[in-house]
This record gives sequence, structure tokens and C-alpha cells, in this order.
Amino acid sequence: MVAAGGVFAALLAVGGYGAYNVLNAVTDNGPAGGHQGAGTVAKAPQEPPTAEQAESTAKEFLAAWSRGDIPAAAGLTDRPETARAALATFHEQVGARSLALTGTGPAKADGPSEPALGFRVKAEFEGTPDAWEYDSVLSVVRSQDGRPVVRWKPSVIHPQLTPGRTIGVQETPNPVSKPTDRKGRPLDTFPSLRAVLPQIAPPDGAAATTGRAVVLSGGGESERLFVLTPPSAPVVKLTLDADLQQVAEDAVKQQAANGNPASLVAVQPSTGHILAIANAPQGGFNRALAGGQAPGSTMKVITSAALLEAGVRPDTVVPCKETTYSPRAWHNDESGDFPSYTLADDFSRSCNTGFIDKGLEKLQPGTLGTVARDQFGLGLEWHIGVPSRDASIPTPGNKDEAAAAYIGQGRIQVNSLVMASVAATVQNGTFRQPVLREDAKRVTAPSRLPADVARDLRAMMAKTATQGTARTPMAGLSGQIGAKTGTVEAGSQATNSWFIAYRGDLAVAAEVEGGGHGFSAAGVAAAQVLKAGGGKG
Repeated sequence: MVAAGGVFAALLAVGGYGAYNVLNAVTDNGPAGGHQGAGTVAKAPQEPPTAEQAESTAKEFLAAWSRGDIPAAAGLTDRPETARAALATFHEQVGARSLALTGTGPAKADGPSEPALGFRVKAEFEGTPDAWEYDSVLSVVRSQDGRPVVRWKPSVIHPQLTPGRTIGVQETPNPVSKPTDRKGRPLDTFPSLRAVLPQIAPPDGAAATTGRAVVLSGGGESERLFVLTPPSAPVVKLTLDADLQQVAEDAVKQQAANGNPASLVAVQPSTGHILAIANAPQGGFNRALAGGQAPGSTMKVITSAALLEAGVRPDTVVPCKETTYSPRAWHNDESGDFPSYTLADDFSRSCNTGFIDKGLEKLQPGTLGTVARDQFGLGLEWHIGVPSRDASIPTPGNKDEAAAAYIGQGRIQVNSLVMASVAATVQNGTFRQPVLREDAKRVTAPSRLPADVARDLRAMMAKTATQGTARTPMAGLSGQIGAKTGTVEAGSQATNSWFIAYRGDLAVAAEVEGGGHGFSAAGVAAAQVLKAGGGKG
């Protein structure tokens, strides 16, 4: 048995050393056409070392290695040059303060001519009270001159060390911050947040600390063998809710099962707190916050606000024609003429032609963008705590472009974050910029929704949720509810599905590319989150 200690070579200065690797130090093939000295294994048949000889040789080798006498330890192997380079590299790169090597008795041998012995390594380091401990095995053979020597292979140093790999101390990548949900629960297991969490900056004045670890690297994925000092990062409590985040992840994943890109965002109307962010593909592009798509008929919420402020009432008759012209021809998903429809009917049944006709009659170019900006906060520069894409609602250049804008087609670009905020603004009556963290610098809208307009919008969204196009996914949800569906024409491809809704103090927007009608894919995903949230936010 050996229990020896010794000071290694100079401690490694972490943070700039190269992953030095001596080729001969990690190969177990021996010299080709040359020799490695007198320790070379005998070519003529000889009796294998006895158990006593193997134990004595192992004890002497471990003692020399532990006290840092690399030449002596290497000289007790069958490949002294290779062993010397490998042991020196290990000592230099690991830089332990002391090393204790303790024999643990006979081990499973590779063959009858090579008795094997196990041993335990205990390395201690400056700055940490814990020791790195692991077990390894060596075997003993006879050299050419008949001496018992250690058969050299990289695994003598560490059982996972193989040719082409190295072991050394490295700085460990550290997060900028350690985000948690609003209750202090970890968030790093959620695929949709992989691109979001690394962007969370630490609080003002706080900084992360770099860690150090013994790392096995080269020839594949690196592996931490022992942590010397763990990285530390300041905790940042986000507004997200881990329970709702899981529901959102599952809901979006289900609706994107056929490979359809999709996203969902949940917001608390009373605070603007973002409670969930989900994307498909998971871990890919963050389309929920940074995407840009036409919103389809969910834009009719803002068009309705503009029409209500222009004097149109929910019970004003706004005929739903089968076809109207701007001069471009426009149609509805539902065939037929409905001359007695009111604005509320057009909204709940998602009639395109009624909104186009009344919009072209009552609204001026740019009115839609003004209402969106001044009362819903769209187009302002949001600072939510991570980069996000703001809404774009260009002023139409002609009647065709205006008609497209009134029903959420054409050049309008939004994402699930933006449209979740639209639903939240209707529910609350006031725009509260969505945020991921309390210390985010919010922007405020120049004005709030007029009280009567907010009231009428809530009534129209409630009718849509209970009697209109959103009734199927919203069925069974109690409390204060409201919804609007959206179906976006995507050329010859399948239509894109949009859905925005609220239930009490919880607002949700979801979109599924190629998902069909708004009440189908996006509606199902949004309703799952509303059901799980219970309307509490």
C-alpha cells in the first residue's frame, strides 16, 4: 500500500494555457522502428511477474509518481519516454497541490502474464477544501532485461484518458446571470428559453464569477471530472411562471407536431408581466419575441377600436358581402351575403368584407397605425429585458394596401408577444408594456383606450368566445373571457393560424404557421394555457 504526498510542478495558471498534448504521451503503440530504453518488454518468453513482484513494482511506481519524481516513475514502466511525457503533462496541466496514491489490491488483469493492481488517486488543490478522488488500474509485465515494470498506457493516469485526449484545469463557461421564475424556481430545463436566458443581463453592479474545473478534452465532447470552484452568477428573478411555461411548451409542441413553426406568449394584463414564452422548433429561433408575421383577423381588434372611435357602434349595421372590392377583390371564409350583420357580428364571425368597406369609408390612411401606437403601444420601442422585435404597421399607400391592413394582411408585421399585449390591453383598458423583469425600462402609450371603446371591445371579444369563431377552443372556460381568431392567407401554401384571448388576468397569443383556421391549431394551444392559468395570471 502507498499513501504518499508531494508537491507537484508549478501550479497551472488558468485562463490561457493551451490544451498541450504530447502525441507520444497518449499513444499506447510504443516505438516504431526504434526503442524506448532498457525498460522495453522482453520479446523472448519469460515467466510473468509474481504477485509479490507486481505489488512491489506498483508500490515503487506509485510512490515516485506521488512525490513528483517523474523520471523515477517513468523509469519503472515499459515505455519510459512515453510515460515521462504523459506524467509531466498531467502534472503541469492539472497543477494539484498534492497527490496521494493508495494501492487498493489485485484487479482484473488483461491476461495471465500481466498481474493487475488497483489504486486510488487523491489530488488536493489550492483554494478548495474538497479533493478530487478516483480509482485506476495498472498492470505489471517483465521488461527485456527481466525486470518487472508497469505496462504503460494512458489509462494508468485516469481510466477515461485515451490516446488523443488530455486532462487539465480549465476555466468553465459561466452564465452572465442565473435567471429564475417569479417564485425563484429554475428555468434552464425549458427548451424554448435556451435562446432567451443567456441574454438576461445581471442587475446593475452585479457580476458573474468564472469557475475552474479539471476537464477531460479532445477527441469528442469535453467532460468535467472535478469542479475546483463553481461559476457563480447573480440571481435574476424573472416574471415567468414555471408551471405555466411547462403548459405553454407542451401546447405549442403538440400543435407543431407536423413540423409547423409556432409560438405562444402569455401576459398578465394588470402588470404586463410575461408569464410564458414558447416556440417550435424548441430551442430554435425565438419567433415568439423576434418573429414577424401578418396577424390576420386578430388585427380586427385594433381596426374595431379605430372604427368605434370614429363613431361606429357595435350594433351599427355593417353588411357582410360575399365579395367586395378595393379595387382588389376580397372574400370571406364564410360564403354568402349577410346584409343585416352589425359590427359586432362582423367581428365575431370574422367578416373581412364588412371591415374593409367600413374601414375605407370611415378611416384615413395612417389612422390604424396611430391607434395601434397611441393606445396599444405598438410600434413604440419596447425594452422587455431581452431583445425583441417591435410591431410594424406601415401607412398604406393605396386603398388595396389599406384594405389589407384592416384585416391584418399585407405589410403588417407582429409576433405573439405583440398580440398577447393587444389582448391584455383590451382586458385591462390600459397598455402596460410587457416585461420579463421588474427593472426593465418600460415605455408608456401616449393615451389609454377610451372607457367606452374598451367596454365595447370586451363585449365583442366575449361574443366571439361564446358564439363566434372562437367558441370551440374557448368552450368550458369560465370567468371573464374574450377571444379573436385570425387566419392568414399564405399564397398557395396552407393558411396560418392565429388566436388571441384572455381569461381574467391572463392574456395569450398563439400562432401556428400552416396551422389552418385560427380556431384550430393556435386556438387549441392558447386555450390550454388559459385553462391551466385559471384566469389568475
